[in-house]
Amino acid sequence: MQATLALEDGRVFRGKGYGAKGECSGEVVFNTSITGYQEIFTDPSYAGQIVVLTNPEIGNYGTNPEDSEATRPYIEGLIVREFSKVSSNWRSQQVTDEFMEQFKIPVLAEIDTRALVCHLRTHGVMRGVISTLEEDADNLVAKARAIPKMDGQDLAKVVSTNRTYVWETGERSHLPDEVVGVKDEQARFHVVAYDFGIKQNILRKLRGEGCKVTVVPAQTMAEDVIALKPDGVFLSNGPGDPEPCTYAVDNIRRLMGRQPIFGICLGHQLTGIALGGKTFKLKFGHHGGNHPVKQLANGKIEITAHNHNFAVDPDSLPQSEVELTHMDLNDSTLEGMRHRNLPLFTVQYHPEAAPGPHDSHYLFKDFVKMMEEFKPSGQ
Repeated sequence: MQATLALEDGRVFRGKGYGAKGECSGEVVFNTSITGYQEIFTDPSYAGQIVVLTNPEIGNYGTNPEDSEATRPYIEGLIVREFSKVSSNWRSQQVTDEFMEQFKIPVLAEIDTRALVCHLRTHGVMRGVISTLEEDADNLVAKARAIPKMDGQDLAKVVSTNRTYVWETGERSHLPDEVVGVKDEQARFHVVAYDFGIKQNILRKLRGEGCKVTVVPAQTMAEDVIALKPDGVFLSNGPGDPEPCTYAVDNIRRLMGRQPIFGICLGHQLTGIALGGKTFKLKFGHHGGNHPVKQLANGKIEITAHNHNFAVDPDSLPQSEVELTHMDLNDSTLEGMRHRNLPLFTVQYHPEAAPGPHDSHYLFKDFVKMMEEFKPSGQ
């Protein structure tokens, strides 16, 4: 089937359609990862977005239940250069075309993705529509312009769980049907994780570090978290603009100093606001598994996974209270910070990665160490 992408500025791309028939809309962003497309599809941080993958061939190793980061895909649509209708991998249980059709995700393929990415880099991310139903460019451009902008949207409460639950699964092993983890009765620490759009590999990493993990909805009150008697609080990744999430900012402020806090991505941005800082929207965001980040304390470089459209303005943070810890080497945006006096640190990027790289796994150990040092003696 034929498919068309129309952008709000009038640019139109036509190609072949795969996956689901129909239309989808959202903010069009690009991801530069070489592998891990299933993890990208199922990352809740992509809610409200159509994703362009710069790797030219997608779908060639199929999909399987173990590699999903949520129970379903969250991307609105997918754009690729070549889309494979067959899978060639021993772990594949479903070809990618069927996976996308099952979850009603339209796919646009056989377009010049390099031209599209260059356009987005030059002019910034913009709203778009993919359609297999309509070819009239003017109508599709008008639809793109009618889509709500990402700025001002609170999507965290939309993708968050609506119930509290305990996460049971540990890290994946290279051996079939084996995972690394702990039983609750053997857990050294109890972590309460706020779900603003949490990736499952974050939960696996916490579990693999010997933690019992209780996941709570995005709007859970700080007092209810404290009542669960956690040793630490985790603030997850998530989609949308952090500024409308005032409920989360208020709860973070009430939790600061009560328990050690570790935040990632949206959790980092919300913490920045809670500390008195401001956030801003990036021109085309950071999306990919190959972004270099510098540790400011020692100059070490990590290759890291990113997925965010907003960033914290470092100049807006109170320098007497906040130490800047990590910086992006591509555009010098703030990638990490810690409180000088309270047990709290955050990073903008994704140390859980999934599928990689693994340079930043140490941050989960740093969180455990913080809980060890904070834990009262005799416990």
